[in-house]
Amino acid sequence: MLKKFLMLLPVVLLAGCTTTTFTRLTPNQQPRNANNLYPVEVAFNSQQQSLRWESIQPYVLVNGQPFPMRPVPLVGNRWEGLVPVPPTANAANYRFKFDFLYNSFGSTPKPSSVASKIFTLKVTD
Repeated sequence: MLKKFLMLLPVVLLAGCTTTTFTRLTPNQQPRNANNLYPVEVAFNSQQQSLRWESIQPYVLVNGQPFPMRPVPLVGNRWEGLVPVPPTANAANYRFKFDFLYNSFGSTPKPSSVASKIFTLKVTD
């Protein structure tokens, strides 16, 4: 029994390395609107104990350009922002990026960041 456990231990340890999750809370498709700005929302979770939550600076990146996000009122770990889609386009690719500080032994907090996978927003006429 112990031998089987020891064989599986590296797999269990590697599976536990994923400490950050992004959960997109908006639909893949939205109807076209007059201002060409489309709301997106994300839940961000991290098991990194050294992360300084008060230092988080979230962005939604569209074509590499960062657009700031703001916390959703009354809900923890959720942020909202706007994705611009030109009137001539039917879709936009975007990703979420979170910059933050983390505590480091023997020194001042250090900067770091994490980014989500790429999502696609489709705009329908």
